[in-house]
Amino acid sequence: MHIDIITLHPGLLESPFSHSIMKRAIEKKLAEVTFINLREYGLGKYKQVDDAPFGGGAGMVMSIEPIARCIEELKGKRTYDEIIYLTPDGERFDQKTANGLSLHSNIILLCGHYKGIDERVRELFITKEISIGDYVLSGGELAATVVCDAVLRLIPGVLSDETSALSDSFQDNMLAPPVYTRPADFRGLRVPDVLLSGDTGKVEEWRLAQSIKKTKIRRPDLFDK
Repeated sequence: MHIDIITLHPGLLESPFSHSIMKRAIEKKLAEVTFINLREYGLGKYKQVDDAPFGGGAGMVMSIEPIARCIEELKGKRTYDEIIYLTPDGERFDQKTANGLSLHSNIILLCGHYKGIDERVRELFITKEISIGDYVLSGGELAATVVCDAVLRLIPGVLSDETSALSDSFQDNMLAPPVYTRPADFRGLRVPDVLLSGDTGKVEEWRLAQSIKKTKIRRPDLFDK
């Protein structure tokens, strides 16, 4: 999988991709992630990437010309399955979306800033808009990191145990069951006996029952599905 992240602040992205699962995906050459500095496509001597909004009002707007130059140059190198804009008014990102994106070969993530991007960028280039929640961030870099982390771990070979991702919360519209490890007894709090029984069938039944119970209590919206 190849991911190009268009950003005004590539430095914000360096650390998350240098550790843990995303680093592993890149080192195994199962994923390639490139940070594209939008300022390199800016206008004039000062590489301007924003301007005041028509009609007045507070804040600045990311200009269409630098973004168009950047995306068109990238599209000249490869064909993209999705060009995604990370924005608070996009569709809510969930596990189903992550699963779908993990099947793609090439995607672009555009990180917004200021009051957003010129609407014509959305009309001309964007194929999908994603929000990671009903709140506003200073920019789309954190959202891009969240999307990449959720997607890259699903690529076969990234996780040491490929079945691990299949048992994560939300894969079946249910939350994951409780998990335990040694010691079996900590200050009088014991691990459920069924997990120590060695009976795989009973363990799976217990886990399913716990998932249903947990989902019903904590996320009734998921349970209803």
